[in-house]
Amino acid sequence: MLNLFLLIGLLGYSQNEQYKVENLSMNNDNPHFGLTVHQNEKILFTSYLLNKKGKIVKVKGSPVLSLYEAQKSKDGEIINIKLFRIDENENIGLITSASYSSDGNKLFITTNYANRKDKPKGVSIINFHIEVGEFVDGVGWTNFKVLPFCKTNRSYAHPSISPDGKTLYFTANIKGGKETTRGSSDIFKVDLLVDNTYSKPKNLSSKVNSYSKEMFPFISKDSILYFASNRPNGFGGYDIYESKMNENSTFEKAVKLPKPINSNKDDFCFIINSNNEGYFTSKRTGGKGDDDIYYFTKE
Repeated sequence: MLNLFLLIGLLGYSQNEQYKVENLSMNNDNPHFGLTVHQNEKILFTSYLLNKKGKIVKVKGSPVLSLYEAQKSKDGEIINIKLFRIDENENIGLITSASYSSDGNKLFITTNYANRKDKPKGVSIINFHIEVGEFVDGVGWTNFKVLPFCKTNRSYAHPSISPDGKTLYFTANIKGGKETTRGSSDIFKVDLLVDNTYSKPKNLSSKVNSYSKEMFPFISKDSILYFASNRPNGFGGYDIYESKMNENSTFEKAVKLPKPINSNKDDFCFIINSNNEGYFTSKRTGGKGDDDIYYFTKE
């Protein structure tokens, strides 16, 4: 009887979805995260800003984070990396994550007021917010505006647009009212309305959020929300979770992804395409640097 149970267990395991994970050749000592992929395999990610000599740019002793663009090769490597072009007159000091609109005409970024000329008086530069800009030929990405629902005394980050372009998912620490944050940060959503306005932020509920910290949301074409959380009972550090969206736009209880996607270190920034391949960031043992980007295929 014991052998029978063992055989059933082995059969059950062999039928589980399997992931093949590879550390990319682009990784080095510097962190790489905040990944997004758009049309024509165009990739954006965040890493340290480098000067012409390849040295890390620092302000008051701290490295500056900036946005890079690249392309995806046939075997999943990230190639042709270059600094993302943003209008210098925007005075955007750092970018920690970004997301294209579904049509590619707008760019949503996470930044702060550190270098902004339009910084409101008395606003702390510690708090992050989300801005949206547009591309202008000969200038680059410009005309960035703070999203109207972002309050200066709270932080908003990690924008991610749904495949149909109708919903913006993000992380925030909103306090007060029905849509308050449960833990240090929760995942919220707003509807993108036809007149370039936004609905009020809505918390994705306790099925998704916890009393810990949720970060880096991403929703796939098959309506599965992926995000990172450091809630208890994980493998260690931040783990990647998934939550299926129902027909009424509510979400099922989130479950953590298996190894080797998750490890006993921080794992986050998970994205997947319709071909069951994608990327995530991890600080796992055996990596090349701080935060490495990994490519995976799912069988």
